[in-house]
Amino acid sequence: MKRPTDRGLIKSLRRFSSQAIQRFSIIVAVSGIFCGQAGAQISPPDKNSARSISGQFIVSRPDQPSLLNVPPRIAAGTNLVRLEPALLAVSAERIKELLWHKLEIKGQWRGQIYLVLHRAQSPDEGVTILSQPSTGGWNYRVELPDVLSQTRFARALTGVLLLEFANRNAQSRSTEIPAWLADGLSQQLLATGSPEFLLSSPDKIVNGLPVTRLEKTRHGMDSLAGARQVLKNHPALTFEELSWPSGAQLDGDDDGVYRASAQLFVSEVLKLKNGPARLRAMLESLPQFYNGQVAFQSAFREDFPSPLDLEKWWALQVVNFAARDPGPGWTLAVSRIKLDEILRVPVAVRTTSNSLPTRSEISLQAVIRNLEPARQTAILQTKLRDLDLAQLRVARPYAVLTAEYRRAIGSYLGQRPAGAPAPSWATRIYRSLRKPSAASTIKKLDELDARRRNIDTAAQPEKSVQPVINH
Repeated sequence: MKRPTDRGLIKSLRRFSSQAIQRFSIIVAVSGIFCGQAGAQISPPDKNSARSISGQFIVSRPDQPSLLNVPPRIAAGTNLVRLEPALLAVSAERIKELLWHKLEIKGQWRGQIYLVLHRAQSPDEGVTILSQPSTGGWNYRVELPDVLSQTRFARALTGVLLLEFANRNAQSRSTEIPAWLADGLSQQLLATGSPEFLLSSPDKIVNGLPVTRLEKTRHGMDSLAGARQVLKNHPALTFEELSWPSGAQLDGDDDGVYRASAQLFVSEVLKLKNGPARLRAMLESLPQFYNGQVAFQSAFREDFPSPLDLEKWWALQVVNFAARDPGPGWTLAVSRIKLDEILRVPVAVRTTSNSLPTRSEISLQAVIRNLEPARQTAILQTKLRDLDLAQLRVARPYAVLTAEYRRAIGSYLGQRPAGAPAPSWATRIYRSLRKPSAASTIKKLDELDARRRNIDTAAQPEKSVQPVINH
């Protein structure tokens, strides 16, 4: 399998400009770039450094703190973490303990992790992770600004810890950690244990004493509350979409949909029988694959014999998740926009064989008319899931229409109505013969589109006409 060169968490340093490397969404793996630095830091830490209790983490700090670290500048930034070596060493150990508990990892660490702080230039500065082969394994260097957001901090530490575990079986090249796994686990850690590991230097002075504001999540609360809030107004991403995220999604510029979808996916995977063990098996097998999707399918083969089985299972989890808390209904305007989004399919289009792909959108009719059956089924299954979710939320004028779209697609895929008894073999044969053709389904979707346009027109507020007064 050809190794992708423009996706994933870990990429070669030489492929990126300095600007690309600064993006937090990229963890960089290189060879021979900090051998001297790593060797120098193996010695006992000096006064500007700290070593964690297990000895795995060695933290060094800049000679001067960032201007952002001055309390008056960041007093209002409650989402920012102000890093200092001693507290960072403790935080790193606590994150490792929480992460290992979730994945049920036992045993000792093998790779040394050097956490190198530098003066932050802005609140949204990126994090870079470098991996270096050493005698008997790999070592890691994490370059962090001394002030950064909680999300970036948790994701950076989660990412390098997953990398350290996965690389224990790596030989000539560092492995690639799927973005959905790093994001999903870090979001879970933030939702369940952030006060215990987000140790920040004091952010203000009260009566001459340094004071740090601490927000604690109460036990027993819904750890997916944040994801639920995001996914109320956005359909969850498919596993295919989670596996190939865009830069905007990794940076959180998609209203948090990618992170929320990843958190929900990881949460549901961990609930499977032997879920933690199979995630560990996936991590251990990553060095054997150039594609995280293949590693996941290999580790979870008993649960999902085929990619379609995985998508069906994931669609059901998303529907059940939404059904547990359907939330408030959408307005007419939002219902119109959301239904329009569901009924369009994003595609990558190449004008020539050598040109870069551009994003475009096609209708469900075009999917049925032009795509091969397997691809059709995967897309239409996803649309059925999204229509099921929308059915709980759309305004009344769109409710019946949404149900009819769902019925038309379900009939084309050969699905029986919800709650109907399982058909006999004779009934299944009869229904397969009576299954709507592609042409009749396209015609039905065209009719529904026409009805939707009529509803859209009727729902639009009438423009007031101002009388013209002649003087």
